[in-house]
Amino acid sequence: MCNDSNNELRNERRMFLTVTSCALFAVGGAGWITPYIRSWNPSVRAKAAGAPITIDLASIPEGALLVEEWRGRPIYIVKRTKEMIASTLDLNNELLNPDSEDDQQPEYARNNHRSIKPEILVIEGVCTHLGCTPKFRNKKNTNGFTGFFCPCHGSKFDFSGRVYKGVPAPTNLKVPPHYFADANTLVVGIDEERQA
Repeated sequence: MCNDSNNELRNERRMFLTVTSCALFAVGGAGWITPYIRSWNPSVRAKAAGAPITIDLASIPEGALLVEEWRGRPIYIVKRTKEMIASTLDLNNELLNPDSEDDQQPEYARNNHRSIKPEILVIEGVCTHLGCTPKFRNKKNTNGFTGFFCPCHGSKFDFSGRVYKGVPAPTNLKVPPHYFADANTLVVGIDEERQA
């Protein structure tokens, strides 16, 4: 009888130690793997870099360029004058892709102005040749050129971001997803349909 009660006591101790060891192992394993799994998630900075940005259009003078950053890329916002808009309509013979047939813009920007509103241009300020930053030329310089000029290799784009013929850049400047929250508020980084 004594043997039975000793065996029973040993079995209870063994069971207690086994359960306790398994519980401690599980807690330790969870504590060890949690930071590892969290490291797979994007950082706050990365999430913020891809988040939509809001721009107050009232602060941009007519004919001027505002540069913002979205996803690590410069975003050019130009409040175009009537002259700038008119100049884009006269250049079709000089442009490589005047009808924007390439996939460099959302469907709502597939027009001569490459924009939702003709007076507001929203494009990525990254040359499609080698990724340089084109310069904004809003006044005639000594060569008579206005638009966007990439000084690295000489690529030229009109006030709609459409590329000229005979330059290294193969495609028009990209138009990022965007919409107008109201008359003076532009949201870059998401389409209106996806926002709703």
